[in-house]
Amino acid sequence: MVLDDVTYDSLRKLPVADVRQAIREGAWTRHTAGLARGKLQCNLAILPASYALDFLTFCQRNPKPCPVVGISDKGDPMMPTLGHDIDIRTDVPQYRVFRDGNLSTEQPDIRDLWRDDLVTVALGCSFTFENALVEAGIPVRHIERNTTVPMYRSSIQLTPAGPFSGAMVITMRPIARNRVDDAIRISGQFPQAHGAPVAIGDPTDVGIADLDQPDWGEAVPVREDEVPVYWACGVTPQNVLRAANLPLCITHTPGCMLIADVGERDDTNIKSGLQPVEPTNKEKQI
Repeated sequence: MVLDDVTYDSLRKLPVADVRQAIREGAWTRHTAGLARGKLQCNLAILPASYALDFLTFCQRNPKPCPVVGISDKGDPMMPTLGHDIDIRTDVPQYRVFRDGNLSTEQPDIRDLWRDDLVTVALGCSFTFENALVEAGIPVRHIERNTTVPMYRSSIQLTPAGPFSGAMVITMRPIARNRVDDAIRISGQFPQAHGAPVAIGDPTDVGIADLDQPDWGEAVPVREDEVPVYWACGVTPQNVLRAANLPLCITHTPGCMLIADVGERDDTNIKSGLQPVEPTNKEKQI
């Protein structure tokens, strides 16, 4: 693999080990949507062990935006339950470092920041069900455009735990009207990757003033024959961690995920204890 000639199109053709090598060596520092298809992609929350139990409790109470798929040992940067030779310090394209609730830096590795008291929590990512949508013939516009999925702060409140609380971050994907039921059914098969949508239709119902102004990612058009569909987003815990004003926490940059060796449909994901949850009233309405 020639790392001087890495492009999105070339990476999409490579196996997961080569994609992670390009990321580890700093040759790719952008989004991972559409890469290593079939492999589980993960959001990250890296925080001091003294806060880990409260954070995991928060995730258990809010499984839609925070589906836990892996937890490291304290001080160990390796994630053996997610794959061979995964080093959490180098294998994400871009990290965000927060100190006392403020964004301190964005950087392509965190080897200089690693400490013996840090714990990594890996959370499922919507990129997993996107692959299933594409396989079913449902286009995913931000993948077609090689952009990051649009993400929005919503008005959907979460159940707090310890210092962690806030509102859900959601993603939007335009879906053809005649395929919305298919998108709900397909994504619902992946509770470890946010599951079925949380809302459909009018963005103001979930607190979004303007779909053309996402809080993260890049806007995509919604055509006349399409409906905006909203899913819970793994940037939610990033916002929650930031609001908790921890002395140090590290996350992925939105759209820049850890790609695991385990498959999206592997039993490994179910053995983590994740189970489908009862839909909320809002979800029942869709």
